[in-house]
Amino acid sequence: MTTWTALTTLTGKSQAEALGEALEALNPEPTGVGVFEVEDGSGLWEVGGYFIQSPDQAGLALLAALHGAKDFTVSELPETDWVAHVKRELAPVEAGRFVVYGSHDADALPEGKIGLLIEAAMAFGTGHHGTTLGCLRALDALVDDGFEGQNVADIGCGTAVLAMAAAKIWPQTVLASDIDEVAVDVARANAVANDLDGRLICVEAAGFDAPQIAKRAPFDLVFANILKGPLLMLAQDMWGATSDGGYVILSGILNEQADEVCDHYCGFGYSLWRREEIGEWSTLVLRK
Repeated sequence: MTTWTALTTLTGKSQAEALGEALEALNPEPTGVGVFEVEDGSGLWEVGGYFIQSPDQAGLALLAALHGAKDFTVSELPETDWVAHVKRELAPVEAGRFVVYGSHDADALPEGKIGLLIEAAMAFGTGHHGTTLGCLRALDALVDDGFEGQNVADIGCGTAVLAMAAAKIWPQTVLASDIDEVAVDVARANAVANDLDGRLICVEAAGFDAPQIAKRAPFDLVFANILKGPLLMLAQDMWGATSDGGYVILSGILNEQADEVCDHYCGFGYSLWRREEIGEWSTLVLRK
């Protein structure tokens, strides 16, 4: 069965929610409507609908105009593994020297930037979320400060966008691990898509609990873009897996949780090197 998606962006939460409510009343009706903040600090919101009948494009155009949104992008989805094929048609995301982009924007990659090709498929981490963006900006700041990663790990890697960013800068292999088997498969596929086949060691593991991770530790840079609870539980293992003078980049932390996470890690001996808030999310860079 053929299905369709219709996506647009606009500024402001209330405007986006109003557009989402209006979209639900479109005929033919969407089977689902989503309203999400694009957490890159831009103030943009994404509104999308999912249809089992071809949507009324004239009606969509009118709704977009009435609510001050960009024109809806309508995509026809064949009967297939849609999770692996649907692309969120959002603009490329820049984070310092890095640009995260989808294949539909391959021709628009800015000159002189390091491109990271990520499709919004089966795992978290497209660069549009404030946590991923914050981690990329943190890495960019470390590189600007003269840091050179010799042994890097991405714990809870999702799409492995952070691991790939490190592998694009430095020649060493980078370890990428995730507790989710699907995420590990996606990480391997993304490594191939980004000409990094053989440069990423992709491991299914919970935290640091894997022989491949223990063999490579200690690391001079560890990414952990997960959540507050797991970050607190990983702190002692993180300390043991970080080399002296090494850095950890932590995210998946709400702004109001950042002080607790920072204090907990500093209690083990880390010191705060950088902190950034993007939308409702914080990214911490700590040094051992």
